[in-house]
Amino acid sequence: MEFNNNKAIYLQIADMLCEKILLNTLKQEERIPSVRELAVQLEVNPNTVMRTYDFLQGMDIITNKRGVGYFVATDGFAKAADYRKTEFLQKELPQVFKTAALLNISFDELKQQYLNQQEALKNKL
Repeated sequence: MEFNNNKAIYLQIADMLCEKILLNTLKQEERIPSVRELAVQLEVNPNTVMRTYDFLQGMDIITNKRGVGYFVATDGFAKAADYRKTEFLQKELPQVFKTAALLNISFDELKQQYLNQQEALKNKL
């Protein structure tokens, strides 16, 4: 995973895990990698992964079964979708609209690009 400087690493990892949940790569009530496993896989400090897990647990996206590990919560899919939707609407979409306005991109052009992306995503799944 490549990290960018615009967002804290633990939040980027949280976004990645939420995306895996939303794509059903990680299913509800399925065990997720341990803190140490994910830290090694992503080449980050285990404390960063622990911060991610604390964050996701606080949002009820994952749960901790003491002595067993972390699991996607029963309603983890819905909670992950809510979190990602809120983040998109509040932080990413305003930037898209600002850029579109600066570049004089019409709503119709944006709509067509959206439809193209939806079709491409549908074909991937």
